[in-house]
Amino acid sequence: MIRRAVLGLIALGMLITPASALDRMLTEEEAVLIQEINAHHSEIKTMAGRFEQIDTMGNRTKGLFFLKRPDKIAFRYAPPSRQQIVSVGEGFFLIDRGERTVQTYPQDSVPLREFLTDDINLFSANIFDVVSSETHISVTLIDDTPVGSVEVALIFDKLTKDLVQWTLTEPSGAELTFSVYDVEVGLELPETLFTIPHFFSE
Repeated sequence: MIRRAVLGLIALGMLITPASALDRMLTEEEAVLIQEINAHHSEIKTMAGRFEQIDTMGNRTKGLFFLKRPDKIAFRYAPPSRQQIVSVGEGFFLIDRGERTVQTYPQDSVPLREFLTDDINLFSANIFDVVSSETHISVTLIDDTPVGSVEVALIFDKLTKDLVQWTLTEPSGAELTFSVYDVEVGLELPETLFTIPHFFSE
């Protein structure tokens, strides 16, 4: 399930394109909200919190995540898993400390790439749909990838502008949802959170 999460996050990274698939104009409220979301997240340089991952079968996996802009992010899955996902700005790694293995992916496949830069701009993404409720706004991105058409719905709190959840829908229709909570920003995050284990170079 962790590997599937990695593939899903990589697909998310592949969605960022300069075109827009939205078949209507954004409303003034939507445009303002998205601009405020861009500005809010561009100001956040470090972030940490908890996440819960849910797959199509309802399987749940929890863990901790750490973000340090630009380019660094780490997902650490809770025990008994010994796996983690790390981007260090020079590549993307799926690490299994139990098996002492590391799988490497190119930097242009980094998960949540749009949220690893210093200047967040959702308007540059391939926006497919925007839906608002009283408390949240969902921005869905879509694009054709080598594995087929992939969608990701990013859900933001309207009041705080925080990203609270994203759901990836694969070409098969399978879904993978990540929710984040207990989030803190402006933390001093040690570089050790984003290092690759020594056994990788052995």
